[in-house]
Amino acid sequence: MLEVKLYDLGYCDESEYTRVVCVSRYQGKFVFCYNQKRNGWEIPGGHIEEGETWQEAAKREMYEETGATKISVTPISVYKINTFALLCYCEILEMEKLPEEYEMSEILLSLDLPDNLTYPDTFKLYFKTVKEKMGI
Repeated sequence: MLEVKLYDLGYCDESEYTRVVCVSRYQGKFVFCYNQKRNGWEIPGGHIEEGETWQEAAKREMYEETGATKISVTPISVYKINTFALLCYCEILEMEKLPEEYEMSEILLSLDLPDNLTYPDTFKLYFKTVKEKMGI
């Protein structure tokens, strides 16, 4: 298991974030994406690209991995595996068909975590943390 440490927001400068992960819901259900290369379900997220803010990265990753075109993002916690990153809650307001040119092959809407997570312990921690902080 990867060692994940959680920190309060503001623990480090936003410029130190390298990734953003978004525990997301759409129409009252949590959204998971199937990574065909890793053969498992994942919480949407990814690297923050050069010159991108974490907000821009969240919007881009949510579109690429879920087809979300309109979102509301709430930062929840800073986390660190090897580098600092941001854990968020994302409410998807509008969604299109999943783009085919990226690594995700399908999405799942569920009331709970699915089986066959690519990083089960890490994703369970993210999911639990967001649910507790958001009261859902």
